[in-house]
Amino acid sequence: MGRYDALKERVYTGNMDLQRHGLVLFTFGNVSAIDREAGVIAIKPSGVPYASLRPEDMVVVDLQGQIVDGRLKPSSDTPTHLVLYTHFPKVAAVAHTHSPYATAWAQAGRAIPVLGTTHADHLHVPVPCTDFMEDAAIQKEYEIETGYQITRTFAALSADEVEMVLVAGHGPFTWGKSVDKAVQNSVILEELAKIALWTCQINPQVTPLKKSLIEKHHRRKHGPDAYYGQAESRA
Repeated sequence: MGRYDALKERVYTGNMDLQRHGLVLFTFGNVSAIDREAGVIAIKPSGVPYASLRPEDMVVVDLQGQIVDGRLKPSSDTPTHLVLYTHFPKVAAVAHTHSPYATAWAQAGRAIPVLGTTHADHLHVPVPCTDFMEDAAIQKEYEIETGYQITRTFAALSADEVEMVLVAGHGPFTWGKSVDKAVQNSVILEELAKIALWTCQINPQVTPLKKSLIEKHHRRKHGPDAYYGQAESRA
């Protein structure tokens, strides 16, 4: 068994889960995961259709983006993932899709407001959207600048609490403390984007959910006295 086989298997499974949940088409999107002790990440190869992917196709690069294991080129979004791992030290995995509802909000350059308790169950703030990239940044190292767009957006936010973002004009990125969590956040983000769009279509004058209800729903799942779900066994 190769040194990075377990990491590559996790990343392969995460990428295939994006397809299973209907969040990606053809070659769109990617999942990566980091081994911080080894100082490497594994990520989907660039331009390879999901239908053709195998675990051994995952590419391992160091934190400077140099290939250390793999026969294919890594995703063109690899520099963006590396920026996120560098700036968000508790993140273990990153997912990127072009799922239609979340991407529509990103293309509109709009954060997704907290309009109901479904959103509040997961986030107590709007899903943030970055600024549109300046021409000078586009002409530089574009994928790295995309990462910086995200980190600037989180200057006043916690990436440990808000594990998703919309990149203006581009699409969504999510992350988490595991590959499963990063993928789950992509699924949740797409659902929140869809529900919010429908809500705005039904009532264009809708206003954000009142703060007390947002806090109630968020705290019952995530607060210090959370009571949602099953209590841990004390046996």
